[in-house]
Amino acid sequence: MTLHMQKALFLDRDGVVNKDKDYVHRIKDFEFQEGIFDLCRMANHQGYLIFIITNQAGIARGYYSERDFILLTKWMLNDFRREGCFVSKVYYCPYHPEYGNEKYKRVSAFRKPAPGMILKAAKRFEVDLASSLLVGDQETDIEAGINAGIGKNFLLYNPEKKKQSMDSRAIGIKSLQEVVSFLALENKIES
Repeated sequence: MTLHMQKALFLDRDGVVNKDKDYVHRIKDFEFQEGIFDLCRMANHQGYLIFIITNQAGIARGYYSERDFILLTKWMLNDFRREGCFVSKVYYCPYHPEYGNEKYKRVSAFRKPAPGMILKAAKRFEVDLASSLLVGDQETDIEAGINAGIGKNFLLYNPEKKKQSMDSRAIGIKSLQEVVSFLALENKIES
């Protein structure tokens, strides 16, 4: 890692930052995942930039608008700040290859499993992807991390997801606290 390159923590939104309740787009339905603030405070303390990368097919499907998403995102980021966490940027993909109107129905390099959102963050913020981490709750999250060259990819197990399977290239976890413990151990090793 060169001196100007930074490490980053990439987080999926639905299922990692908040509990996945299918197309969450209203504040009243948004429930932060247990341990998310502890994880982000620890990552910030250790010099990680934090990025949220999220597919938002609900926009393409017409379930909610980009404006709805942006309003919820501003509210979410305010809660992160109140909790002493700094998120560098939220990247989202409103496109879907099969659903949506002409504006949103298309293949996009930003829709996970494609690594577009990660690569855009890496370029803009000079991120060393090999020294970075990703936490997702779906195989598409892990594939995006691997496709981008992220060093450690964590797959958060969600017992409510019927189709979730463990990607052998991911580090399986049952809670965000396991990533906090990983960061604490990494910090001891570097000290």
